[in-house]
Amino acid sequence: MKIKNYIDALYKWLLHWAETPYGVLVLFFWALAESSFFPIPPDAFLIAMVLGARKKAFRFALFASIASVIGGILGYGIGSWLWWDAPGVYSHTAQFFFNNVPGFTVHQFQNIHQLYEQWNFWIVFTAGFTPIPYKVITVSAGAFNIHFPIFVLASAISRTARFYLVSWLLWKFGEPINAFIEKYLGWLSIAFVVLLVGGFIVIKNVL
Repeated sequence: MKIKNYIDALYKWLLHWAETPYGVLVLFFWALAESSFFPIPPDAFLIAMVLGARKKAFRFALFASIASVIGGILGYGIGSWLWWDAPGVYSHTAQFFFNNVPGFTVHQFQNIHQLYEQWNFWIVFTAGFTPIPYKVITVSAGAFNIHFPIFVLASAISRTARFYLVSWLLWKFGEPINAFIEKYLGWLSIAFVVLLVGGFIVIKNVL
């Protein structure tokens, strides 16, 4: 409960920066950190920034996208260089993540290896675009030595699509779309990925 209270307080403190000249900088580092270790997605902050300056919506999306990909590479580096003391033996860094980073568990980490073997590009893309904790995927990709160019490509496409979608909706419709985004964006993004992957599976098996 203490961790949740701390995260809630931190979240509220971060949100107030959206109304300051340092908002873009906070957005950049928030998106970067969320891709590797920070538990709170930057979407709410991006929404606040865009609603405060709709003409800059796509600039904010660009900053968030670039930062998120950089953060994903940082997460990949954590998994690649700091995750194992020996083959199959978790390091102190890994134990710290399991014990202190919400949404990051041993069970999730172990299951992801099988998902990588089956889906490769698509598991990174799905996590980058949907509410699935992206940091779990980025760190795991490094720990399991997933092909780095594929990882970066999937991260770049999915994170850019996600942040630009949010920014475009707010740029187009403004405040009235805010409640819709907060309530349904997660489900819509999951549905989009399911349909997209399903389409490729059908093409692969039929053609």
